Amino acid sequence: MLTCRAVWKKLAPLARASSTVCRQNVRRAGWNNARTPLCVPVAHMSTGPVGGGGDNLKYALLVGAAFVGGLTYAVITVKGDQERHRERMAAIASRKQKSASQIHTEPLAPLETKLEAAAAPDAEAAAPSETAEPPPAADSKPSLPSHAPYLLIGGGTASFAAARSIRARDPGAKVLIVTDEPDLPYMRPPLSKELWFSDDPSVTETLRFKQWNGKERSIYFQPPSFYIDTEELRSAENGGVAVLTGRKVVHMDVRGNKVKLDDDMEISYDKCLIATGGVPRNLQVIERAGEEVMKRTTVFRKIDDFKSLDKVSRNTQSITIIGGGFLGSELACALGRRSTESGLEVIQMFPEKGNMGKVLPEYLSNWTTEKVKKEGVKVIREAVVKSVSYKDDKLEIKLKDGRVVRTDHIVAAVGLEPNVDLAKSAGLEVDSDFGGYRVNAELQARSNIWVAGDAACFYDIRLGRRRVEHHDHAVVSGRLAGENMTGANKPYWHQSMFWSDLGPDVGYEAIGIVDSSLPTVGVFAKATAKDTPKAATEESGTGIRSESETEETATSAVAPAAPAPVVEHRDEYGKGVIFYLREKVVVGIILWNVFNRMPIARKIIKDGEEHADLNEVAKLFNIHED
Repeated sequence: MLTCRAVWKKLAPLARASSTVCRQNVRRAGWNNARTPLCVPVAHMSTGPVGGGGDNLKYALLVGAAFVGGLTYAVITVKGDQERHRERMAAIASRKQKSASQIHTEPLAPLETKLEAAAAPDAEAAAPSETAEPPPAADSKPSLPSHAPYLLIGGGTASFAAARSIRARDPGAKVLIVTDEPDLPYMRPPLSKELWFSDDPSVTETLRFKQWNGKERSIYFQPPSFYIDTEELRSAENGGVAVLTGRKVVHMDVRGNKVKLDDDMEISYDKCLIATGGVPRNLQVIERAGEEVMKRTTVFRKIDDFKSLDKVSRNTQSITIIGGGFLGSELACALGRRSTESGLEVIQMFPEKGNMGKVLPEYLSNWTTEKVKKEGVKVIREAVVKSVSYKDDKLEIKLKDGRVVRTDHIVAAVGLEPNVDLAKSAGLEVDSDFGGYRVNAELQARSNIWVAGDAACFYDIRLGRRRVEHHDHAVVSGRLAGENMTGANKPYWHQSMFWSDLGPDVGYEAIGIVDSSLPTVGVFAKATAKDTPKAATEESGTGIRSESETEETATSAVAPAAPAPVVEHRDEYGKGVIFYLREKVVVGIILWNVFNRMPIARKIIKDGEEHADLNEVAKLFNIHED
């Protein structure tokens, strides 16, 4: 074989040179006759000097020699491989006989020895060489699928809604949800609302709660039986939804269509959804304050945060909530009611002039603050934290105006940061103004990658580019992303709503851009017993109000014919409608203790028209009916 190769290496340059000379002679003959020759004269193929015939003969001999050499090499190689294969099979057969005799003659050998002897033939047969290393020990972790047709990163509301949508359109779909939390998909709103009003002492274990209408439900979207095991996903004939808990995706290879987990395992996909949600912010002064302060601080987001804060509230004397937005105000009211029973001191501080001062107009924000105080909360307005320290078994909060607050525990409720950790490795664009992954109208970031929920920065055809952090948006955007992952190609036009309850008696629903810096017009009326969150859920049958309203549409809403008195900016804001304006067009609406009217509000924003008299528009919501 080495001789054939050496000969070929010497003959190949001559063959190429001869072939070049031959082609040049043919071209020269064509050029001399000013046309392409129809044939080469026979006389030119002689060994004489005319036309390079001698070189052509050498070329033919060299090609023939090369062909014979190559054929000889192939025949010898095949025979050698066959002989080595027969020897290898004979060696394997002898090992099997030897292994079998050892098992029969040593019945009392340890189990490990038996397993090694039984596995040895297969391992050696698969080994590439005699020096291959032995197979690694079996991993204690369950066998996970290396490929998922539909991969959903994140285990929150958006991800679950997408999974349901995918399965509805593709009944045989195999969906894998990967979440860094230890829990199956669950809804977050009850963590700061209904769970705190439960009479069940084991609520932190059962995570079941009574809605304002008295009906009981679980925080989880579905029981464990709804899902299939991750090990069964690949072989499931009818597909299903599997959840891989406690694992985090740390890297995305968008070109290779695969992700890497925090344990270095890789999973490939056909289509992928990023629904990573957000991470709760903390104050820098707290993060820099040291370990003792951080141990006594809760940033509220997950089930574990609820369990931890519930335990703290039962075993401490004072809790201070920093933040006056939705979450901070809801937790303040919830803990305030508990304080009347246990003597717990609840303090809420924020830099604004009143609760939800960034959302509500000032007069309504001040009224809400008084309502929160009545729940047993000590409210400190216009409070900017300068430093936090731990002294004499207490946390000491110093404000910029010199005030000092001593407390046992801090809850930081100062907003959410969208989780865009995968942007760098995936090469996805992050919006510089609103944060989150920039997506198109179909919620796509790439051809086979979608984003939904808190992490998506989408373009609103009416209100411009936005990012929304509410339950209803997670539900609807997740559902639409799931549809588009199965080929629907639908644009996201939905105007998401959100709601907040300050206990069972005061609540509101909002849609669009609700920013207290915008001009507002509020129309109010006297509230009745049915104008409360509790009465609203009794009527609708669900405590998660967006689940009942997102499927409804408003057509031609008609205001009552009989005029009703308009009550504007009264001291008692029982119920009403607040319109937020931008260039005389309604861009946001808050329904204050007015429920099940969201489709009407959505249509007003969708129409995008100027209204000469918003008092007349308010009549569409029937706020003056008893």
